Amino acid sequence: MTAIRSAAMGSHHPLILTGQLAARGLTLAALVGGLVLASPAAFADDANPRKTTWGLGLGVVGNQEPYIDIDRDTTVLPLLHVENRYVRFFATTLEAKLPGWQFSETNRIDFRLVGRWEGSGYESDDSWALEGMDERKGGVWAGAKVQWQTSLANLSADWTHDVSGNSKGQRFNLGLDRSWRLGERFTLTPRIGAAWHDRKYVDYYYGVQAHEARAGRPEYRGDSGISTEVGLQGVYRFNKHHSMMFDVRARRLSSNAKDSPLVDRSTDNRVFLGYMYHF
Repeated sequence: MTAIRSAAMGSHHPLILTGQLAARGLTLAALVGGLVLASPAAFADDANPRKTTWGLGLGVVGNQEPYIDIDRDTTVLPLLHVENRYVRFFATTLEAKLPGWQFSETNRIDFRLVGRWEGSGYESDDSWALEGMDERKGGVWAGAKVQWQTSLANLSADWTHDVSGNSKGQRFNLGLDRSWRLGERFTLTPRIGAAWHDRKYVDYYYGVQAHEARAGRPEYRGDSGISTEVGLQGVYRFNKHHSMMFDVRARRLSSNAKDSPLVDRSTDNRVFLGYMYHF
């Protein structure tokens, strides 16, 4: 397996974004949002699908959440990638590969079962504005994903549910990306996406319960909504063993999340830089 195969020749959009890491929930949320999005374009299926390929690496991720007066969280994190004809594991995401449809060399539909750990949430001491709030935890999400690869662009959709029972929420993601290979070593992939979150998700992470209300922080019940995002990923292949990648993303919150008394901005953002050694 070469370190990175051109996404234009067969990679798929995420979705979005790493084994369990000793980091705060906001860092893990950034990691999932970033690395999972980065993984398909960075590591396309091997030419020999019966062979198991794997790699180890290191990444730095910086995440700015929309909560009031919360600092940017920057952390160094280990990376693991394992893939064969049956499964793909990268970051906190595990995908079981199901049979797909191959229409031509550049046109196919793939199906996956997905399980991922996501560290969304906060602790009351993350910001003065969160004092007195109950902790909001991340959890394990599971569901299904479909990816449609064409010569023009790649479209993906996935539905997942919080099976850990913390938020008890559901969401549906839709993404579109297109990759360009610049020279022999560099692949650039811009993307756009949208995500629908149900009422339970928004209420859990952005709501304020009656016992949490304070002066200047009224009770607030979240409702379902749609967030949108744009992103850009780059992968540079030094040789068959070494590669570097970056991923940047800006997301606009849904109106119901943006109206929460816990937040003071309508967007959040994430920056990731990583190195991977392929065995």
